[in-house]
Amino acid sequence: MPAPPPWWSDFAAHLADHRHPIYASDVVATTARLILATTTGDPHTLLAQARTNAPELVGALTDFFHTHRCLDPPPDLADRRAAARRAHRIEATPAPLRPQVEGFADFLLLQHEQAQQLGLHPNQLKTIEIRLDTIRDLALHLHTEGHTSWASVTTADLESFLALAPARRASRLAGMRQFFAYAHRSKAILHNPTEPITAVQQRGFHGPTLTPARQRTLYRRWATNQNIHPHEAFIGLAALLHAATTTELRRLTDVDIDPHRRSVRFPGRSVHLLLDGATWMALQRCQEHRHRLGSDNSHVLVTRLTRTHHGPAGAAHIRDSLAPVGLLPSILRSTRLLALTDELDAKILTISLGMSYAGVAHYRPDPTLTTPM
Repeated sequence: MPAPPPWWSDFAAHLADHRHPIYASDVVATTARLILATTTGDPHTLLAQARTNAPELVGALTDFFHTHRCLDPPPDLADRRAAARRAHRIEATPAPLRPQVEGFADFLLLQHEQAQQLGLHPNQLKTIEIRLDTIRDLALHLHTEGHTSWASVTTADLESFLALAPARRASRLAGMRQFFAYAHRSKAILHNPTEPITAVQQRGFHGPTLTPARQRTLYRRWATNQNIHPHEAFIGLAALLHAATTTELRRLTDVDIDPHRRSVRFPGRSVHLLLDGATWMALQRCQEHRHRLGSDNSHVLVTRLTRTHHGPAGAAHIRDSLAPVGLLPSILRSTRLLALTDELDAKILTISLGMSYAGVAHYRPDPTLTTPM
């Protein structure tokens, strides 16, 4: 190249550190040809050309440009995917009933954003999708019954829909109540047909948990066995002793660790948590494992796939790491939460674990906790 772009040497060094030599040499050669063809080394232009003419370069170029801040921060991929899933659910709704469903989706998103701005616990995007699933299925059922307007829906129509899946009655009724309350406030319907409908819902947590003997066996495995993978030990101990969620474990980075106090602040929590000796040792083993991979990814849990970029490991990796003991991380977390809610005050748990009062009440043996005024 007569005039290599200013980032060219750094790009070659980045490939040499993070990619296989054969792959790196192919990427260098293909990128050089693309620069010569486009007569520009501008990152934005080069990426746009690569998507059309050399898609095999997009991953390597994007990772390098974002790492060296040659591009603007990427948009939140999770948010974009969630928006696409919501749009797919709305499009699957019959056209005559679709406008109110679109407005309902916007209303749920507005509630989500306002709760975030106020520092409250907003509904997760997954919860919004579950609500839209319910209303989409309801709309399909009503359309086959001849309804072309929400105003003509009666309580009997809703009961016939709920009877299709009795096990999901409570969950579906919650979404329907929220939708028809919105439709009534927006004057799309004159009355709320869900008011007479009830659903008996079992209170409290009734999922699987571990016996004390099983917990002690797992603790000894993860605290004393240095031959198991460090990710299994850290994930298991963090979930069993500190009620860490899959998302918290995936997103934990070096920034969240205080080596002087031997503490971590899991993403989403507001306080630093002092780690016990076994969990701290497992955390250090994860960092040593990352160093052996030769990765500059700042996440604690780095895999062979994520060592070449700066993104977190997938949720499947958290689940698969515990495959040797045949458990899901959620079972370990639930076991710990049941013990904590029985021993500690609810306010302490909401602050230290970043949970809502309703979430804490769900794990109480006798869920009589009320939201404070």
